[in-house]
Amino acid sequence: MTWHKIIIGDCRDMHEIPSESVHLMVTSPPYYNAPFDYPNLFKDYREFLRTMKDFSKELFRVLADGRIAAFVTDDMLVKGEKYPVVADITRIMLRAGFKYRDKIVWRKPEGYIRISRRSGVVLQHPYPMYFYPDNIQENIVIFQKGRFDYNYVKKLDPSIKDSSKIDLSKYQSEKWYLTVWDITNVLPIEGRLEQGVAAFPEEIPRRLMKLFTFVGETVLDPFLGSGTTTKVARELKRNSFGYEIDMELKPVIMKKVGYDQATLSGDVIEIMEREDAKRLRTFLQEGVKKQRSVVKRSVSMPPHIPLTETG
Repeated sequence: MTWHKIIIGDCRDMHEIPSESVHLMVTSPPYYNAPFDYPNLFKDYREFLRTMKDFSKELFRVLADGRIAAFVTDDMLVKGEKYPVVADITRIMLRAGFKYRDKIVWRKPEGYIRISRRSGVVLQHPYPMYFYPDNIQENIVIFQKGRFDYNYVKKLDPSIKDSSKIDLSKYQSEKWYLTVWDITNVLPIEGRLEQGVAAFPEEIPRRLMKLFTFVGETVLDPFLGSGTTTKVARELKRNSFGYEIDMELKPVIMKKVGYDQATLSGDVIEIMEREDAKRLRTFLQEGVKKQRSVVKRSVSMPPHIPLTETG
């Protein structure tokens, strides 16, 4: 039996979580003002960085010593300007007291990426200085709070230790040991549960949980989105905390994590809504519609202006 606490509220305040009680944080923060996911969510880049800075302090408090915090994120190109999100999150986490442990490149299948109006400029103008590449990767940036005491493993109940053992055949065949993970992204299929949400594939939190937690430990996703991390935590017999500020995603989360069927498995899922929750999904989807209409109306792009892209 596992427990899962989902708070509809701002993760900069995680008073529901006791200090040093989380064994892994895995999340994908909102892509800074991504035109087809989060248009105008933040007033400006400084506000985005302030949000991450405030959150990092709370994360340092709740994460247990020696444990891991993993961010699935990437630099953003918005309105022709590239923002160094990965570098800035790294800087913020280091200043909060974390150590930079590793970076894994999540490579998406090239077949799912068409030549865009951005990279296609070279086809119209095959000369130097017209090149802008299409992006098929994101970064999984891994930080650690202090050092892990490996005596902890020796003291574990043998049954917990055995059930947490990593499947070495999968570890090798799927090349988990490399700094590049080839994983198919969540495709933008019309009518899917996560429609309008920039959800990451279940395989990412699944690998991270197997590599950095033991059965029965606690996982946190402070930007829960559609609830992917909680769903995977249930499947892997880990407990979890999840925070999502957008109250409009509550029905999506409940369905994805199997809220109505939880009693059948013996799992306990609690969902509470705080006063600092907001309604964002409708606002964001309206912004996405406007962005798409602008793209459709645009017949050609001036070669000196790079098209905005997510991730």
